Amino acid sequence: MRPRGLPPLLVVLLGCWASVSAQTDATPAVTTEGLNSTEAALATFGTFPSTRPPGTPRAPGPSSGPRPTPVTDVAVLCVCDLSPAQCDINCCCDPDCSSVDFSVFSACSVPVVTGDSQFCSQKAVIYSLNFTANPPQRVFELVDQINPSIFCIHITNYKPALSFINPEVPDENNFDTLMKTSDGFTLNAESYVSFTTKLDIPTAAKYEYGVPLQTSDSFLRFPSSLTSSLCTDNNPAAFLVNQAVKCTRKINLEQCEEIEALSMAFYSSPEILRVPDSRKKVPITVQSIVIQSLNKTLTRREDTDVLQPTLVNAGHFSLCVNVVLEENTQPVPLSGNPGYVVGLPLAAGFQPHKGSGIIQTTNRYGQLTILHSTTEQDCLALEGVRTPVLFGYTMQSGCKLRLTGALPCQLVAQKVKSLLWGQGFPDYVAPFGNSQAQDMLDWVPIHFITQSFNRKDSCQLPGALVIEVKWTKYGSLLNPQAKIVNVTANLISSSFPEANSGNERTILISTAVTFVDVSAPAEAGFRAPPAINARLPFNFFFPFV
Repeated sequence: MRPRGLPPLLVVLLGCWASVSAQTDATPAVTTEGLNSTEAALATFGTFPSTRPPGTPRAPGPSSGPRPTPVTDVAVLCVCDLSPAQCDINCCCDPDCSSVDFSVFSACSVPVVTGDSQFCSQKAVIYSLNFTANPPQRVFELVDQINPSIFCIHITNYKPALSFINPEVPDENNFDTLMKTSDGFTLNAESYVSFTTKLDIPTAAKYEYGVPLQTSDSFLRFPSSLTSSLCTDNNPAAFLVNQAVKCTRKINLEQCEEIEALSMAFYSSPEILRVPDSRKKVPITVQSIVIQSLNKTLTRREDTDVLQPTLVNAGHFSLCVNVVLEENTQPVPLSGNPGYVVGLPLAAGFQPHKGSGIIQTTNRYGQLTILHSTTEQDCLALEGVRTPVLFGYTMQSGCKLRLTGALPCQLVAQKVKSLLWGQGFPDYVAPFGNSQAQDMLDWVPIHFITQSFNRKDSCQLPGALVIEVKWTKYGSLLNPQAKIVNVTANLISSSFPEANSGNERTILISTAVTFVDVSAPAEAGFRAPPAINARLPFNFFFPFV
């Protein structure tokens, strides 16, 4: 005998199959765009006669429970309508297009427009062109599309989740109410950071992303705006988080000397802990100080001594000088890490006196430069405009210097040298793209060579500057790094040219940069092969030996 539970099980399976079949065989509604109509008709569908053969189960009635209603009507949705009050080409859903416009379309740029793809059943609009008609017409089809995925929304019980909720904007009327309903908001930044420091900072010997940098007394901080544009001085500096903020501060001039945030010592005196909860400290180094005058001009100080805010009486008004207006904490861009990257400028500088570090300009594209070529080829047209030396790029530039009248050779030679060397030609080049300026012994000195072809003349006129950069591949064979090992600057001079019939002379000046790869052939290193120390018995080859 059969089990009694089998027939009900078959009925349930047939019911599920009938439901899927009924959804799949939904009949679309087709609307053809004629010449007398300008808008797509939104048709309401009734019950069409069934074309299924006899015996096919019918679709069940509508299921109980709330059904998800589409928030957006796909019949009026048009994603290719980019021009307001103007017909977009090949945009079949553009309401600004007329039947005349549709007749000249080549294709529909957006043939199918659907709603939310997470629904199990959704409306879809299919746009096409009927080229068999004369003139061609647009075809508009509104169909029910079935989502084949088993993970889809069939019944929803939270309708606000189908659309974004407009947030409530704080104003003077509801600010107090929002403050009471908010969770975890506090105006005491110091207590929040101290709580975060205790919980979030691990005991491991390293900083993690977003963790405040610890100092000897609390944490590294700088001014920032909190709930308004006014400055608060307890904003923490987080590890590996770049921050650029601006805020305003209301001060009393008589108390400017007492405000800590206006003093340089507030930013330079803290010592950062090398690792969290350790005793090793890293001091903050002041690289440069720029003074801003009353007329907004900027002047860079030669020293980096810490200045204190001072109240000065200047006639009928008072000034508070030596206050901090801006703190530049942007990272210094590198030309490689560690090896040079092709296309980035060479890092160069000069040593002011023996034993000091390397001094570099803030513009890394102006540390090592050559002449800049122009279409006019006039050396004096763009005097001071230079071209940076980029790693791996062999470069050559030049110009013409026209001399009129009887000019002394020494004066012309001095002018040509200034054009070739530029302003502040460096003495050292960094071996790597991330070399530190304080590591003086690692930098590569530039070897200056003067070459003359005709030494009989007392005055030699420079004509060319040739810079040769030798570099090698350093490190592992899998990831070699470019390292500069030698730099030579060769100044080539010749005799002073004589004047022509018209007392006009033309001097050609040129500069060239070449990069030479001096890498030695890589030798793969292997361990020494094992020595076989095997002894055979004395009668192993008996009776042959």
